[in-house]
Amino acid sequence: MKGGYTLWESSTERPDVIFIGTGSETHIALEAADILSKEGVKVRVVSLPSWELFDKQSREYKESVLPTEIKARVAIEAGTPLGWEHYLGLDGAMIGMEGYGASAPIDVLYEKFGLTSGRAAQAARDLILKQRGA
Repeated sequence: MKGGYTLWESSTERPDVIFIGTGSETHIALEAADILSKEGVKVRVVSLPSWELFDKQSREYKESVLPTEIKARVAIEAGTPLGWEHYLGLDGAMIGMEGYGASAPIDVLYEKFGLTSGRAAQAARDLILKQRGA
């Protein structure tokens, strides 16, 4: 109804990283979050199925889902990465399709194009390290 919401959090504390997924990619975000939470990283997973509806919400609501202070954000999108910079900012990472035209079962295609929980988890680790100045 609001276009986006917090789907899962590993902690009630401020998250270290936010994964953002839509539709079929949300399970990848959840898997990546599970990997990192087992490493002690505080993770939030946001489902953002409708940018249009989400952008119409109050500033307070949008801030409660995607706090501006959390710069480590990873979006996972099987379609084009175009437009995600609006939610990722300058410091976020995009895991998305860079090409098209392949035909195979979905799990094979996701692996081919790097739409995996392992790649998303590594992108998040890299962002966290970068923010910590490591």
